[in-house]
Amino acid sequence: MPELNLAPQWLCESASLRECDGSVTFEVLEHGAVAPAFAVRFDNVAQAYLNRCAHIPSEMDWQPGEFWDQDKRFIICSIHGALYEPSDGRCLSGPCAGARLTAIALQERDGQVYWYPNEQFQPVF
Repeated sequence: MPELNLAPQWLCESASLRECDGSVTFEVLEHGAVAPAFAVRFDNVAQAYLNRCAHIPSEMDWQPGEFWDQDKRFIICSIHGALYEPSDGRCLSGPCAGARLTAIALQERDGQVYWYPNEQFQPVF
């Protein structure tokens, strides 16, 4: 079994994550398979999730890297219109109300954003 990489992975400069505007997309290995992910900024906090609706496992962006609803208040699934709370990934309305997006741990320091691998998520090399 390969050794887990738990080292922080550089994602982007902090300035690349604009408050409720756009995203930074990236890929992770989820249990060995490549999976799309994204990071956004909400209430001045960077958050990251798998790009996978909690209702049906499909990518959610309505244009590449675009996850915000029209009012730029919620993350929206372009397939079913489910609305997710950006701060914790909880589905507020739609067919998966109460379910959550799969979070990926982030940390900001010195103007940079890093994501943290674990047993579920590893870097793509």
